[in-house]
Amino acid sequence: MSSGGWNTIESDAGVFTYLLDNLGAKNVQFEELLSLDADSLAQLYPIYGVIFLFKFPTDAPYRAGDKPLDGTYDHDAAERLFFAAQTIQNACGTQALLSVLLNKTEGSDPDEIIDIGPELTSFREFTMALPPEYRGEALSNSELIRDVHNRFARSSPFVDETQRPDVSSDEDAAFHFVAYTPINGTLYELDGLQPAPISHGPCSRGEFPEKVMDVLRRRIARYDAAEIRFNLLAMVRDLRVRARELGDAELLAREERKRRDWQFENALRRHNFVGFAGEVLKGVVAAKLQKGGEAEFERWIEQGKKKVEKRIEERKKAGGGGGGEGDAMEED
Repeated sequence: MSSGGWNTIESDAGVFTYLLDNLGAKNVQFEELLSLDADSLAQLYPIYGVIFLFKFPTDAPYRAGDKPLDGTYDHDAAERLFFAAQTIQNACGTQALLSVLLNKTEGSDPDEIIDIGPELTSFREFTMALPPEYRGEALSNSELIRDVHNRFARSSPFVDETQRPDVSSDEDAAFHFVAYTPINGTLYELDGLQPAPISHGPCSRGEFPEKVMDVLRRRIARYDAAEIRFNLLAMVRDLRVRARELGDAELLAREERKRRDWQFENALRRHNFVGFAGEVLKGVVAAKLQKGGEAEFERWIEQGKKKVEKRIEERKKAGGGGGGEGDAMEED
């Protein structure tokens, strides 16, 4: 990992939930949505907002001159809401998360409000007096937010975080996060690469699932039909709170089990397994040599080469070039 920089993190509900937790937010989590079905989102009520991951368009305009491709810029809202210009690389996921979180600190309905904790409260109070570009600088200089963000980066001794990927190559495609949330009766898109919040029209909290899905469908429709690398996460109230309120022991047990799984996965992300893999390989090689000497070892190597060659040929026949896509990563 690079010292002092912001490292790449995955678009994953467990990563984002524990990132929230480490920042001090209370009773809030993320849930991954596997479809653009408004009913599936509505079932997670109360919903604070969603964050959407997509491939950054390198072959199409990101805005239409002085207008967004969808919706309208609300420059006045840039002062009223927490909206920060993105000034740093690799942090758009955390910035999108904060774009929802820091706009849910007040309201007439208790279900609208999130306890963001003392550290983020102080950060919000300080930055709201600044214009959006300086809020972005304040975010980039926040040791607390950067350190928490970097706890969830994959450990890799081979990644140079100072090098920006070649976005002209599909293998190194850049991805970007934006936030959508209803604020004071309006559906806003909060994207630090845009000059202002984007209004998508009137939207009550009850209308949010249907209206945000309409916006996302239009956005996805601008891509080639073969592009499927999108990810959608909903910020909702901690589902364990609902389970306790309803007395639903089965739901509570399921959610507690999910949290334990997330904690285990996040722990694995922080560890570098190169040394472990090396020791395993040494043990396998030693076993092969002991079993049949160098002849057995050479035969094993040849078998491995043939398997790799066979896989490459199968991919070529199927029209693929490289390996499969894993979880989309934040690379903007």
